[in-house]
Amino acid sequence: MEIGTRMIELSWKYLIKSAIFNGVLYVGVLMIIYYFTDEELHSLNSLIFQGIFFGVSMGLVYPYLIEKFGTRFTSKIGENIKPELTQDENIEIEGLANLFRGMEGVGGKTFLTNKKMIFKSHKMNIQKGQTDIPYEDIHEIIRKKTAKIIDNRIRIKTNDGNEFDFVVNEREEWIEKLNEKITHYNTVYGKSLKTK
Repeated sequence: MEIGTRMIELSWKYLIKSAIFNGVLYVGVLMIIYYFTDEELHSLNSLIFQGIFFGVSMGLVYPYLIEKFGTRFTSKIGENIKPELTQDENIEIEGLANLFRGMEGVGGKTFLTNKKMIFKSHKMNIQKGQTDIPYEDIHEIIRKKTAKIIDNRIRIKTNDGNEFDFVVNEREEWIEKLNEKITHYNTVYGKSLKTK
């Protein structure tokens, strides 16, 4: 079963705000560059045109192109990612995800097996490798937001105090499936799990 193939739909309100923010930011950066380089400032009409063009490009056109063509690209990357499994371990659920390792959002794929959660990075990252989180080590699952706007982040806390921050599409489905896997452990060993 694959989760996370649907892209997050952004509202028009968010897209318009993004276009305005990007346009104003672009013009602001240009003005700072002109100020410190002593170059002649372009006309106000030129700056307004550039700001509108950049804002529309980054706030409206870019998200449209990502929505339209992004899944084709990301699905091809995900096809080649295969985790290292133990002898009696089977992949039950998988999907594209990012795992934050320090400042880098490492792209790859997350797998739920009959024994643990696995994150395996793709080859186009600085930090590569596989991260295994056995279900019995998971202490808490916390819902988070990316940039305090988008509901697509999951923080997993383990018994030894480690925290793993994942960015996924269809977050609630991931949490539901992860809770189902952990519930099996809870019923067998009597451990409790917190979900926020």
